[in-house]
Amino acid sequence: MTSRRRRTRTSLTSVLVVLALAVGAYALHTAGIIAPDAEAAPATTSAPTGTDAPTIETEPGAPGTTRASRTDATTATTATDADADAATAATARAELAALPVKGKAPATGYDRVGDFGTAWLDVDRNGCDTRNDVLARDLSAITRQGPCRVLTGTLVSPYTGATIDFVRGETTSTLVQIDHVVALENAWRTGAQQLSQRERESLANDPANLFAVDQHSNAQKRSGDAATWLPADKSFRCTYIEHQVAVKTKYRLWVAPAEHDAMVRILRTC
Repeated sequence: MTSRRRRTRTSLTSVLVVLALAVGAYALHTAGIIAPDAEAAPATTSAPTGTDAPTIETEPGAPGTTRASRTDATTATTATDADADAATAATARAELAALPVKGKAPATGYDRVGDFGTAWLDVDRNGCDTRNDVLARDLSAITRQGPCRVLTGTLVSPYTGATIDFVRGETTSTLVQIDHVVALENAWRTGAQQLSQRERESLANDPANLFAVDQHSNAQKRSGDAATWLPADKSFRCTYIEHQVAVKTKYRLWVAPAEHDAMVRILRTC
C-alpha cells in the first residue's frame, strides 16, 4: 500500500470518528442528558434613598411551580383554609355564648377623645401612629414618605368589595377611613366605662378592632352594632362578627339582646 493511500485512509478514518462523536453528542443533547449552562442571574443593586423620599413597597413574587404541584398546593391550601375558618367560627360561637347579655348603658358622658384617647395614638410603640399602621396593613402597592406615612395605595374595602385608590390629601384622604369593628360608643355603652383609661386606649387602637374601609360604609355604620348594621358584602359578615366577638371577649364587654341574636344568626352560617 502506497503512503498516499495510507494517509487517505487515515484521514477518512479520522473524519468518520469525528462525525460519529458529533452525532453522539447531538443525540445526548436532544435526550436532555447534556444541557447548556444556565444564564447567570443579573446582579441587582438598590440606590439609597433619603428618609423622606417616597418608597414603593410591593409583594414578593411567588416561586415557580409545576402544574402538578400547583394543583396539589391549591387543594391543600383550600382544605387548610376551610379547617381554619371552621375553627375560628367555632371559637366565636363559644365566646359569644360566654358573653353577658344585657341592655346597653346610657351614653351619658361619652367623650371619644377623653375616654379613648386622641386619634390616632402609637400604643404599640413602633414609631408609627395607628392609622398609618392599618393603612400599611390593609392597602396594597403602597408608597410611603419615611418609615410610617402612607402616601398612596389601593384598598379593596372588606365591607363592599369596591376598589379605592388612596391618595393622601386634604380632599382625598377621607375616601379611605379606619373603622372600629366594635364602635367606641357601643363599647362605652356595653362595659368600657368600667375599663381603665389605658385599656380603653388599647381598645381604640387594637388592630383586631380596626379595618381600613370605604368612606360610605363607615359613615353609614356610625355607632351601630350587629343588630343595626352589617357589611354589604355578605361574604365578609362572618369575619366581621368574629372580630366583634373576639374584641368584646378580650375587653370584658357585654352584648345587648338584639345584638346577641344578630351575631348568633350570622355565626350559624359560618
